[in-house]
Amino acid sequence: MPSIPGFPPPPYQNVARPMFRTLAISASGLSAQRARLETIASNIANAETTRAEDGQPYRRRMVRLEAVEQAGEPYLMAPPGPEGTPSLLRTPSGDPLPNAGGVRVAAIEEDASEGPLVYDPGHPDADANGYVRYPNVRITDEMVDLMDARRVYEANATVFQSAKAMMRRALEI
Repeated sequence: MPSIPGFPPPPYQNVARPMFRTLAISASGLSAQRARLETIASNIANAETTRAEDGQPYRRRMVRLEAVEQAGEPYLMAPPGPEGTPSLLRTPSGDPLPNAGGVRVAAIEEDASEGPLVYDPGHPDADANGYVRYPNVRITDEMVDLMDARRVYEANATVFQSAKAMMRRALEI
């Protein structure tokens, strides 16, 4: 958005407007949880893959998330200070509260732990002693992660729908 001559530049350029920030934060959560769900589904689908593209057993993948801070000055305001100037809300350490921007996928990483070694001499990937290295994917862990990701996804969807309903209701006033 270009600035208008004689007026200061928009304070939230390239940043979610305060009114829509809740929608943006919950949408980022939805996107991050979708990535988790897809990664977990891939882990479950490859739980028995003893030879991946690199010739090694499939390695469990995990999504690493990180918080996102909006660019610009902190946006939360406390009641006006001396001379009517707005003041920033602060953390217990005295730092201004950062702009909340949601979450994003920082990386999808492989779990470096080894999978179980199973005696199966008839398996095509068995070594000279008849042992096969299986993926380090434990279905029970994946199911727990799947339920967690689904619940967090649902919570973000609920926040999104509630914020949307509040904005719609505000327009009716």
